[in-house]
Amino acid sequence: MPLLLCPSRQPVGRLLLLTTFTLVIAVAGCSQSHYYLPATIPNGYRAIAAQNAQTLDLSGFAGPPVNHELIDRGDLLSVSIAAGLNEDAVTEFIVRVGSDGTAIIPEIGILQLAGMPLMAAEEQIATACIRTSMYRQPHVTVRMNQPRVNRVTVLGAVENPGTQSLSRKSSYLMGAIMAAGGLAEDAGTDVEIRRPMGYTATAFSDEAIAGPGNIQLTSGAMAAPGGQVSRVCLNLAAAAGKPQATQYLEDGTVVMIQRCNPERIEVIGLVGRPDRYDFPINHDLRLLGAIALAGGASSKLADEVIVTRKDSQGQAPVGIKISLRKAKSDPNENIRLAPGDIVSVEPNVGTAAIDALQLIRFGVGASLPLPLW
Repeated sequence: MPLLLCPSRQPVGRLLLLTTFTLVIAVAGCSQSHYYLPATIPNGYRAIAAQNAQTLDLSGFAGPPVNHELIDRGDLLSVSIAAGLNEDAVTEFIVRVGSDGTAIIPEIGILQLAGMPLMAAEEQIATACIRTSMYRQPHVTVRMNQPRVNRVTVLGAVENPGTQSLSRKSSYLMGAIMAAGGLAEDAGTDVEIRRPMGYTATAFSDEAIAGPGNIQLTSGAMAAPGGQVSRVCLNLAAAAGKPQATQYLEDGTVVMIQRCNPERIEVIGLVGRPDRYDFPINHDLRLLGAIALAGGASSKLADEVIVTRKDSQGQAPVGIKISLRKAKSDPNENIRLAPGDIVSVEPNVGTAAIDALQLIRFGVGASLPLPLW
């Protein structure tokens, strides 16, 4: 004898069937909204490829090649003068090159030494010794005792933040980053340089201004008002391939390497683990990868995905409609995601019908009378 629904339970079945058709109609109605397709995303809303600061070529920030044998302002020199073969006749003393490039040589006088190679300085001192009748045939040796350094503080996304001592001849951005252990894994491409006084550098202009010891500073440098801090903001990725991208760092400069801290993405809808997820640092994240992070699609019939995205200028968000089936076969459909995206795997007629049938099955099962044995 066939099983019959209890008459008192029949309205439940009708209610569930009505719910099924309502869900199907609602899902069909949602598809009428306007969305962009992967091929029609406006430029202002396209996700930018991730830039890994650690892989950038920073050689352009190393500064021009210099002769480290050149004497510079502030250097501490060791000078020895031998009057003959007798070691007792050797006179040794330490001199510092002043800010005007001159050094005071005892019993000889003031000599201009800045900008000279060590060998040229030896000849100049020997000539002065003969000219002043201090020595007839002096043998002069000049050694670099302690080159003056620039103390540069490097903060932010570097391995060893802190104050670094850089040779004045190689006091450039790359040297500062390398002295701080290199860029950290979460380093972004934006850098802020704060100089305590003296120069406000603007990269990529046509002229260069001489810095300490005739070192060429960043092109377009301008003197800042006395005592004020000047700031330069640059993007390593944009500046790396440009000529004259070097940044000379004066004593007391602070370099801040910005950290990359992208906004999290949210994956919702028909996925195994709907939630918010960290956006990978310095790496691209594609649509299928985000859905995989959330445990994959929870229904084999799910196909439509809506990505809600806002642009970098804070304008109204837009929706991008993608087919999972197409994304699996066409790389152009598997779009690059941007930080802050909301990825929603949408229900459709098939998934709604299955959900409704499961409700009906549960309702009908609950309404069947227990068999009498």
